[in-house]
Amino acid sequence: MKFWSILGNSQKLDGGAMFGNVPQAMWSKWIAPDAENRIPLACRALLIEDDDGRRILLETGIGAFFEPRLRERFGVVESNHVLLDSLAEAGFTHKDIDVVVLSHLHFDHAGGLLTPWQEGHPPRLLFPNARFVVGRKAFERARHPHPRDRASFIVELPELLEGSGRLELVDGARSAVLGDRFQLHFSDGHTPGLLLVEVFAEAQGGGLLFCADLIPGRPWVHLPVTMGYDRYPERLIDEKRAFLDDMLTRGVRLYFTHDSECAIAAIDRDQRGRYSGVRPLDALAGCGWDALPAAGSA
Repeated sequence: MKFWSILGNSQKLDGGAMFGNVPQAMWSKWIAPDAENRIPLACRALLIEDDDGRRILLETGIGAFFEPRLRERFGVVESNHVLLDSLAEAGFTHKDIDVVVLSHLHFDHAGGLLTPWQEGHPPRLLFPNARFVVGRKAFERARHPHPRDRASFIVELPELLEGSGRLELVDGARSAVLGDRFQLHFSDGHTPGLLLVEVFAEAQGGGLLFCADLIPGRPWVHLPVTMGYDRYPERLIDEKRAFLDDMLTRGVRLYFTHDSECAIAAIDRDQRGRYSGVRPLDALAGCGWDALPAAGSA
């Protein structure tokens, strides 16, 4: 296997919203806000070239589908489709991707599936040769959102995915498209049916978990820290504890989508039981398992 961290369009969002009930006096020491109280956020995908040559992209970031007014409202920094540029820097195009896995269909994780905004033109799907893997519960949430999170979804996307004829909806530990090297986990604290992909690598001393919005970045590894966007914060904390206990025991690294400075880290737990991300790497560029952070506590 080979791994690339693929950056998509970045965002600047309100720090208070991103850190829930954590006081600003505390979270501003972790990530410095700008004059408008916003913090920088990545929308980072993970590209995997499997042993059989398949290219699997975990998420697509926010993309460039927003019209200019909404792009400004939601703090999207760049107007071009950065994900496509990042794929090109790695030597690929969206047509080279065989599988796209979406943890959920919030626009900052799935908007990169769509063509850039053009006035008078409806959005179209990119990745014409890819199968799409989405959790069944998360897909239904996108089709029938709650008023509280309706604005987080792209209205046209479920129909476009279904109409492609290349959609697999999953609700168990395995995907027929992905195969046995990938284990699927689910979480409901952020949004119902959040899909978390674990890449197995027992021979390399532990695998890798794409954390999506269960753990957006290193500051959120700390158990009490949740986002204001989470639907069920207490449930998320319980889920996070169970995941971290399991991943630490098995030597699994964490891959972060929203951390602007860190792509991947190992897990540590101190004598007080506090979890943290250690031995961080800011990027992956076609590397194998031996280049990833050593698994387990420091």
